[in-house]
Amino acid sequence: MTADVAVLGVGMHPWGKWGRGFVEYGTAAARAALADAGLGWPDVGSVVGAGTVRGGYPGYVAGATFAKALGWQGARVASVYAACASGAQAIATARAQILAGLADVVLVVGADAAPKGFFRPAGGDRPDDPDWLRFRLLGATNPAYFGLYARRRMAVHGDTPEDFALVKVKNAASGALNPYARYRRRVTAEEVAASAVVSDPLRLLDICATSDGGAALVLSSLDFARRHGAARPARIRAVSTVTPRFPNTVLDLPDIATDSAVAVAPPDETFRASIARAAYEEAGIGPEDLSLAEVYDLSTALELQWYEDLGLCGAGGGAKLLREGATAPGGRIPVNSSGGLASFGEAVPAQAIAQVCELAWQLRGTAGDRQVAGARVGITANQGLFGHGSSVVVVR
Repeated sequence: MTADVAVLGVGMHPWGKWGRGFVEYGTAAARAALADAGLGWPDVGSVVGAGTVRGGYPGYVAGATFAKALGWQGARVASVYAACASGAQAIATARAQILAGLADVVLVVGADAAPKGFFRPAGGDRPDDPDWLRFRLLGATNPAYFGLYARRRMAVHGDTPEDFALVKVKNAASGALNPYARYRRRVTAEEVAASAVVSDPLRLLDICATSDGGAALVLSSLDFARRHGAARPARIRAVSTVTPRFPNTVLDLPDIATDSAVAVAPPDETFRASIARAAYEEAGIGPEDLSLAEVYDLSTALELQWYEDLGLCGAGGGAKLLREGATAPGGRIPVNSSGGLASFGEAVPAQAIAQVCELAWQLRGTAGDRQVAGARVGITANQGLFGHGSSVVVVR
């Protein structure tokens, strides 16, 4: 039995700072996805909501929240939370329901109304959480650890701030073409270099913002898609939600500890590389089969790291790949044709879903001026706090 499910519809609410509630954004994205699929809300057998921890109780029960907002009609509901990987886990839940025969059509929705500034830790004191310990004991908030990763790349691989700036330049150029992006203006390397230092060597334009936004997918069985007249829809072929392997216990700082702090040999691959490997193995493909990729560019330096963890190049080869134009539009493997977080900002529960929206548009050939010629296979990648993997392979 095939493990593919069809992507019948995709929809988004534009990213920005709109000053309204997450339910409005998610409901708008859901209705857009249903219209794209040519289906009505009564056709949906299940709703899976990606949790919004900053949205109070309605955010914790996001599936039911969106079902209520659309109008109770008896659908199954599920709500999942996995930090930045919430959208991928929602997709995995929906896919499992379809493959198990529990529903023919599942609506996946994620949305957020983000607070101003960088994210604060949510949920109070968490002394058993390595990420909370990173915040409190090391003083390594997310921008600080982005800077540590950037410094490590400079020391180990010879990357430069100029390389990091080129990532922003590339993604801003794509985002300028995306009607759903928050920032729709091209930038120059000089503008990146002139922006304020946030966490040396990273500047303001090297780090993504926090945003409001929403994204939704209508997924179905292949049989339903054929009956519905969708002869060759984009299909989700793999979803990776793996966790780290010991001794990666300080989840977001796996390579920065001193030698004396390492009690056992490190694993053969990084956590991010294991996320991608699991997706490739399930889909039966390799990096050489990809047409494009959407990765979580929380910072410009982290995008370069994803090139290597996805196997697009060898260790330390990310900056060279970028300089050669391989990851730019028209290159061998365009990365973040949507504009990435550099152009959208981060709406946590929605972003992994938005990545699949972009792949679906690209594989359909309907991405307009952002279109990657001949796109056939795409992959998404990000990771959530507390060891949540997130990667989705979409094929046509």
